[in-house]
Amino acid sequence: MMRNRQRGSNLGLLLLACQVFQLGIDNIPPVTLAALGLNVYLFLFPAKPLLQTCLSVQEAYWHRDWSRLLLSPFHHVDDMHLYFNMASLLWKGIQLERKLGGAWFAYLLSVFSLLTGLVYLLLETGLTHMTEDSSYSLQCAVGFSGVLFGLKVVNNHYHPGGATYIMGLLIANRYACWVELVLIHIMNPGTSFVGHLAGILVGLLYTNGPLKTLMKTFAGFMASDGHYGRQQTYFNSSGYSGYGMPYPPNPHYEQQSFIHRQYGAHYREPYDTAMPSAPSQHPYTAGLSEEEQYAAAVRASLNDRGIPIHGTYTQSNPTPEEIRWRRLHRFRQLNN
Repeated sequence: MMRNRQRGSNLGLLLLACQVFQLGIDNIPPVTLAALGLNVYLFLFPAKPLLQTCLSVQEAYWHRDWSRLLLSPFHHVDDMHLYFNMASLLWKGIQLERKLGGAWFAYLLSVFSLLTGLVYLLLETGLTHMTEDSSYSLQCAVGFSGVLFGLKVVNNHYHPGGATYIMGLLIANRYACWVELVLIHIMNPGTSFVGHLAGILVGLLYTNGPLKTLMKTFAGFMASDGHYGRQQTYFNSSGYSGYGMPYPPNPHYEQQSFIHRQYGAHYREPYDTAMPSAPSQHPYTAGLSEEEQYAAAVRASLNDRGIPIHGTYTQSNPTPEEIRWRRLHRFRQLNN
């Protein structure tokens, strides 16, 4: 069901601004921030009137207005509709973009935005034929919530376990999306039940179906065709210092999510290493870890003495004190 946009209320925008500034813009990953900005911009300056952006079988399939597949997820009925969706995007985006990296998360958002609309059209068409009720084909949906349901499934997949309170009931996270699907529709019948269900199904296609494999295959084909390699950019955060470190994070580094920082809890955050990443290049260590630097120093010291180097070293390696003495001895020889 569509409602006319309420132009006079700005409460949702104010609440969203407070949410963003409370988090700190530097603590919001770039792709999540860009998606948030796009939704807000299109709310303030819509590409088309709302009734020309909502998605339905009648408009998209019968009238061949396929542009609605692209427009409908990023337009909202009113400012509170925008606020609740964007607050949910912030929470899910911060977790998933840290987990997947900015490039893959942007890819995921693009695919989910398009595919959720396609699944919605298929479901509404199926309901029309099963019930012989054409009203299903006339229902017009708009908003980002279908995509968010898909992201919720993916987030629960990458962060298994745990539970959350819904209406006072403790629900395991893996079942939370199904409970929310029903409760939201009961409490607010104007929401699109089929649109939310479409998002859940897309999320399941990614976590338990062929979608993730197809996305990786397509990404690999585009990379090889474009001759730019398959390098993936990772984004991580150290406390409140923000994002933008262009090298893969150390898997043993202690990461903190927004919600964990609020409660003072630390956790180790795994990273998806399915796509190859560029080697770490530290400006002061030439990309070498402490162990590699130590091994390099041993090799240099042995080379100075004319000892051939073969294979790796065991406990018979010189001690750090011996290495430092050899470096000092070499320096004195050069000065003499």
